[in-house]
Amino acid sequence: MQVIARYHEIALKGRNRPFFVRGLAFNLRRATADLDARVQIVGSRLSVSVADSVPWEALKERLERVFGVRNFARVFEAPADPELLALKAAVGLALLGRTYASFRITCRRSWKQFALKSQDIERELGAFVNAETGWRVDLHHPELTLLVEVIKDRVLFSFEKLAGPGGMPVGTSGRVVGLLSGGIDSPVAAWRLMKRGCRVTLVNCHAFPLQDRTMIDKARDLARLLARWQYKSRLWLVPIAELQQTVVAHAPAALRVVLYRRFMLRIAEQLAFKVGAKALVTGESLGQVASQTLDNLRTIDAAVTLPVLRPLIGLDKEEIVAQAQALGSFEISTLPDQDCCQLFVPRSPALAAKLEEVLAAEAGLDVEGLVRSALKGAKLERFDIADAPAGPAPAAL
Repeated sequence: MQVIARYHEIALKGRNRPFFVRGLAFNLRRATADLDARVQIVGSRLSVSVADSVPWEALKERLERVFGVRNFARVFEAPADPELLALKAAVGLALLGRTYASFRITCRRSWKQFALKSQDIERELGAFVNAETGWRVDLHHPELTLLVEVIKDRVLFSFEKLAGPGGMPVGTSGRVVGLLSGGIDSPVAAWRLMKRGCRVTLVNCHAFPLQDRTMIDKARDLARLLARWQYKSRLWLVPIAELQQTVVAHAPAALRVVLYRRFMLRIAEQLAFKVGAKALVTGESLGQVASQTLDNLRTIDAAVTLPVLRPLIGLDKEEIVAQAQALGSFEISTLPDQDCCQLFVPRSPALAAKLEEVLAAEAGLDVEGLVRSALKGAKLERFDIADAPAGPAPAAL
């Protein structure tokens, strides 16, 4: 069985295109490794070949999750002879058992030296299919579209073109560190950075043993889910209960959430330096909660030197929920848990914390020591694509 995968955005990369195509080919091999697939770069497309015994649905599920693939199709092939005898025989064989009321032929001639033009191939092959099956030709609303492409020495044809996720191949844009809570927003934010070609190292800050392990368990399940898209996920589990208790004891109540977030960014930044990441990622949406006002985000960002990326910043909650549902993370994120950010939260958190007052509050804390202590207790867990839950790729994404 052979599949042709095509890309779009990569084609716009000019002289850098070979780098991105190689990255896409590498990811296709990783996604299909358990199927013993053979991946080759063939001109402006990629060929994925597996044994005929491999179920089509299994291969399809893998390809639907490879960022960089615009669309793909299961293809058949025939020698490129000017009389189209081999093509007609192959098409006739492939059509056995199929029943449609109408059809059309759409041909692309990538090999311009072929004797027949695209319109000639469409006309002649269409007449053959009509004579063999009795189906009528419908150029506007056909039940079946037979896609034909002439490449050097061969003609490829397929009966459907399936959508891929698009975007850029994971790994081609570098590594980032994503803060992963047990909530709805952060896994969607991580996924969106993967789509832009980033490999995301995940960091979960938890308050165990002050709280139970439900957040840790949810973070693991989300890391497994995201491994389906980046093939391997690293999850750092960082205990911050001691840090939070210190903040509560020595800092103004209204500033607690902002201080928590600044410490989380510092922790994530230190891990980013460790793994060679170039930016931090959060799931914050402007104005969604008290810590996500423009003033507070500015004050929180001042704690670190790395850029903080917020791919959900302009989305409302309904839009984020819709993406989480399509991704499959919503069901995990909405399981009951104990969020460490809700621990010791005051009734009226600051909406516009000034940097001067936050720095004054931190002056009474051993900031570096608290970060070191949290990182000392950090645990690294790894998840592979084989650990990810099975299921169809989300069409809505």
